Amino acid sequence: MGTLRQKERKKGQNMLKSFVCMIVLMFVATVAPAQDELTVQTARKRVALTGYTRSRTKQILASEVSGKVLKVNYDVGQTVGSAPFLEIDVVFIDFQIEHIQWSVQKLQVTRLRNISQTVYLEKEFNRIDRLHTDNVATQSNWERAAEELEQARLSLQATELELKALAVQLQELKERRRRHRLMAPQGWVVIERRVEQGEIIATGTPVGQVADFTQLVVPLYVSALELEAIRRPGWLAVNVADQPVQARLNWVNPEFDERTRKWAVELVLENYPGEYRGGLLTELIVEVVDAGLMVPREAVTQRYDNPFVVLHSDGRKVPVVILGETADHVLIAGQPDLRPGMVLKHRSAIKGQ
Repeated sequence: MGTLRQKERKKGQNMLKSFVCMIVLMFVATVAPAQDELTVQTARKRVALTGYTRSRTKQILASEVSGKVLKVNYDVGQTVGSAPFLEIDVVFIDFQIEHIQWSVQKLQVTRLRNISQTVYLEKEFNRIDRLHTDNVATQSNWERAAEELEQARLSLQATELELKALAVQLQELKERRRRHRLMAPQGWVVIERRVEQGEIIATGTPVGQVADFTQLVVPLYVSALELEAIRRPGWLAVNVADQPVQARLNWVNPEFDERTRKWAVELVLENYPGEYRGGLLTELIVEVVDAGLMVPREAVTQRYDNPFVVLHSDGRKVPVVILGETADHVLIAGQPDLRPGMVLKHRSAIKGQ
């Protein structure tokens, strides 16, 4: 009797376990498809954009004065420091500066003499003016003293004006002398040298070229879809000489090239660890919208070389034309019965139909 009751109790427990397992399986079957829905997606493809690094900007060096080149301090490939790019002979301009300086000293002596004479004539005029007031000095003596004082003041004024003019000339000569030392931006690199020591150059002669390699840029030509992908916020991951580097979009030329039907853009590299020079192959991979649709590989059924997918909503079979494949998806041609977002059935669920 006790054994029978134990068997009945154990049978009831097994039935309860089976019922609970059935409920769990039904719940999993209901939830799982929502987690792994096979949906139609807009087709996208990966495009490789390639370009080559170059300097951020360049500058042609030209002499503002003529003369003989005494020294060229840099050669091609060297970085510009505090020394000038080249130095031009200044011997003749030094002679002019020295001549002006002597003239200034001479005029300063003349100015002191004019000041002394003006002070003396002012005292003399004041004395004659008092005598003229007391009717002791004649009118002619008063007028002569007044005229001499006025002429002394005018001479002093003329001397001061000459000194100012010479000061301007001296400043101009010193500025011209400074330009006998042709400077280039510090930190830039010499990429061209067109002059040698001992040459005679004329004003405006290009003597070299320097470039700013403190930051590398990469020019690219992109289509409308590629430009849209590049303009997305955030950094761009590029490969420079097989090294991963971050880049950002520097500018977009709004002018449209009718021949290539593309826009010119420029990328700026950030924290590139390699050598800063031009001609480094740079590759940028972008993902753009493509013609056709993408469907999960698990949703495509191929029977007798006639691939199709099945709509989850009504179970309708839709034939597809396969254009390409990826690891997880299949690229198919556009199909009027398929739109992005539609849910498809797994091919394992339609076997035997």
